[in-house]
Amino acid sequence: MDKFTTLTGVAAPLPIVNVDTDMIIPKDYLKTIKRTGLGTGLFAEMRYDEQGGDNPDFVLNKPAYREAKILVAGDNFGCGSSREHAPWALLDFGIRCVISTSFADIFYNNCFKNGILPIIVSQEDLDKLMDDAERGSNATLSVDLEAQEVRGPDGGVVKFEIDAFKKHCLLNGLDDIGLTLAKSAKIDTYEAGLAESRPWS
Repeated sequence: MDKFTTLTGVAAPLPIVNVDTDMIIPKDYLKTIKRTGLGTGLFAEMRYDEQGGDNPDFVLNKPAYREAKILVAGDNFGCGSSREHAPWALLDFGIRCVISTSFADIFYNNCFKNGILPIIVSQEDLDKLMDDAERGSNATLSVDLEAQEVRGPDGGVVKFEIDAFKKHCLLNGLDDIGLTLAKSAKIDTYEAGLAESRPWS
């Protein structure tokens, strides 16, 4: 998993509450277990028209936001089913940070396991960041995970809280497999000792 230390990029505004995982990645795209290629299905029902063409009114289709790396979204983002394809689709599109006032628990935890930073802020701070994000090509935010800060284009700073263990994993690029491999020396020592004490097993 790629490390997350700092991120500077265009932030796209999505002022919709209760964006569920089916909106993030519709069920038609769940036939694969590959993590790549799902970016094309991200927000498909809002992003494309009935003929499969781009919906010009959807934020990620607007020229200023096609390369967005950050999403500023309404309350209760990622609710609904527990599909891990949702963070996969966000990541494949290029979004590595989602900012909201709250997230569904399973989606929130899935983000950390896939290298995405979900940031919880107050409604007041979200309003400020949403205003920043609505500036089009000038909607650049900088996220500093170590300092736990989001900096706006005018120099404003929003602080955020994060669990220390989740922060450690993101900073070091550790998913569940990486955490296990980090203890490989201890595992090897244990296995060697077990083989010596119980050679019949």
